[in-house]
Amino acid sequence: MRRRDFLMTSAAAGVAAALPARLFARSGPEAPVQPLKAPATGPIPVAFVITEGAVLIDFAGPWEVFQDVYVPSRGKGMDDQMPFQLYTVSETTHPVKISGGLQIVPDFSFASAPKPKVIVIPAQSGGTAAVDWVRRSAGAADVTMSVCTGAFLLAATGLLNGKSATTHHSAYKNFAMKYPDIVTKRGARFVDEGNLASAGGLTSGIDLALHVVERYFGCEMEVDKASAPKSVYAGKTYYFCSDSHKATFDAAPAKWLAA
Repeated sequence: MRRRDFLMTSAAAGVAAALPARLFARSGPEAPVQPLKAPATGPIPVAFVITEGAVLIDFAGPWEVFQDVYVPSRGKGMDDQMPFQLYTVSETTHPVKISGGLQIVPDFSFASAPKPKVIVIPAQSGGTAAVDWVRRSAGAADVTMSVCTGAFLLAATGLLNGKSATTHHSAYKNFAMKYPDIVTKRGARFVDEGNLASAGGLTSGIDLALHVVERYFGCEMEVDKASAPKSVYAGKTYYFCSDSHKATFDAAPAKWLAA
């Protein structure tokens, strides 16, 4: 996995882990990550369910995470190396007014959307059509994840019954009262139930999306040593995302490392 604007370093021992474990926040003792099997080639379709009032940060954050994943060892073309294929889906392809009055034109209707392997449900008004589509689609998906009060839409499918979930802290009581068959996890950044997952409010959706990527590809950075810009300093080799990063490093490597 490679994120934009990350310096990637390696020494004789190999490539160092690039993402700190704390980034994948969990409540309570940390459980082993349950791996997901990514196809050797081809896309991993990610559907973002958008209905009236969808909260922008709830899906824009995960969208940025998935769109930036880069796995240079996977396949030969960018379609393979940037594996997540993102699209929005709604009841129709008519413009949808989301938070702050922003309008989104969905890529697909529920009737025409490709089958997703990952489903992202932000806070939104929802509706019967959205609930039905998520219920139908989740069975063949690797992960269906809600963000913030998107947990209410996911819970309405019945798929979370007997499982644990979280939501925005202001909605804990309403969620617990409306869905007594679901264990409401208060204070959790996100809750992973295997093929179902839920995140708390706002930016916690970014953490959950990173966690999903970790389940597919691990949490260590890959370096394409054949093509990545590199510099040698004090006996170690440093790899970079771009030539501009290499140039900045070369101008003052000690200062870069100290920063």
